[in-house]
Amino acid sequence: MIQVTVHDNENLERALRRFKKKFEKAGIIKDIHKNAYFIKPSQNRRVAKAKAIRRIKRMERLSKYDVEF
Repeated sequence: MIQVTVHDNENLERALRRFKKKFEKAGIIKDIHKNAYFIKPSQNRRVAKAKAIRRIKRMERLSKYDVEF
């Protein structure tokens, strides 16, 4: 649970901004979107495999320029 304490003489907008930053950093929205609907395990594997292929191709493409990650 995310908590933000409002300090004395602190602007409410500033406290709200801190809350939004913590909320985003915690990844709650990302988790909600991920669990919004069921994805079959086979589809999950297919997506993961496609991501891995894209990552490998990107690394090969960038290796020509001697960029290190």
